[in-house]
Amino acid sequence: MLAPKKAKFRKWQSGRRRGERLVKPETRGVTVAFGSFGLKALTQARVTSNQLEAARRALTRAGGKSAKIWTRVFPDRPVTQKAAEVGMGSGKGDVAGYVTEVRPGRIVFEIDGAPEQTAREALRKAGTKLPLKARVVARE
Repeated sequence: MLAPKKAKFRKWQSGRRRGERLVKPETRGVTVAFGSFGLKALTQARVTSNQLEAARRALTRAGGKSAKIWTRVFPDRPVTQKAAEVGMGSGKGDVAGYVTEVRPGRIVFEIDGAPEQTAREALRKAGTKLPLKARVVARE
């Protein structure tokens, strides 16, 4: 699974989970920059490193041997969780994993070197592994 090698702070403050309609669209990483086709997020979600890895595996398997794949997001935000059946209080829980905040418009994966039909199908399969709505887009 993806995780940062080191971090300045082990635990982050959680931030606010605003409503779906209040989420601002992404401004960085919104165009297909490396490959021919990309998977563009249409909704906001916190994508875990496990979900990214599952999508990456689906993409590499469906893309074929000649396909080159780029992952455009990295899970660097730690998520904490308290142990089972532990009472309230007594501090914050331990780091359970890492997530990345994906906002609408962000390109999550890119693929090149595969036929269009194969690339689109591979990206569609990868999109089903992620907790967001996504669309396959072509390079402009």
